Amino acid sequence: MVIQNEMRDRLIVGLDVPSIAEAEQVIETLGETAGFYKIGYQLAYAGGFELARDLVEDGKKVFLDLKLLDIDNTVAKGVESVARLGVNMLTIHAYPKAMRAAVAAASGSGLCLLGVTVLTSMDDSDLAEAGYAEAAATLTARRAGQAREAGMGGIVCAAPEAARLRAIVGPQMAVVTPGIRPTGADAGDQKRIATPADALRAGASHLVVARPVVAAADHKAAAAAILEEMAAA
Repeated sequence: MVIQNEMRDRLIVGLDVPSIAEAEQVIETLGETAGFYKIGYQLAYAGGFELARDLVEDGKKVFLDLKLLDIDNTVAKGVESVARLGVNMLTIHAYPKAMRAAVAAASGSGLCLLGVTVLTSMDDSDLAEAGYAEAAATLTARRAGQAREAGMGGIVCAAPEAARLRAIVGPQMAVVTPGIRPTGADAGDQKRIATPADALRAGASHLVVARPVVAAADHKAAAAAILEEMAAA
């Protein structure tokens, strides 16, 4: 039971659904099986901020995946507003100036800021097309180091990179890995993925799982199976 509770705190269910009603149905079905939820663009702009407040009031943990990036003042003001919601995690694109502004704005709030290194849907060819000269492995390492230097609470990276980046950021920072697919699941549009067990063994502190849970016929059974895979690691 202790292991199961620990894994429950490390599993973040991505509420990647188009409406609050659908999100609430997933949350109700999961019950005590899940206690940490991610709200991204799709749901945030459909009433997700109010849902975040409700989840916090219900004692759930919330990860706002907003990937902020703007001029320093705008990033800082956004972080201040998010901190007042009482959520646990917030993503910032891992640009040094943006991260430094975010860290200063979040000071004293308890909000864990996560630097997004390279999106898990992107590979070397995607980065080249976007104008980056560096390969994904090089860019993620550089951004992980910059996140540590900026005083961020953690990073977001693809699970196959977790071990290498854990060595860069050290044992205290969170390493959050999306693109998690249970054994035998379809990769979807993700290009750098791993199973729950492999991600934990590589040094991930938290796993973000969306479609394998929210698109499953039985949300609770799907989440429970993932927790079992995590516990086995």
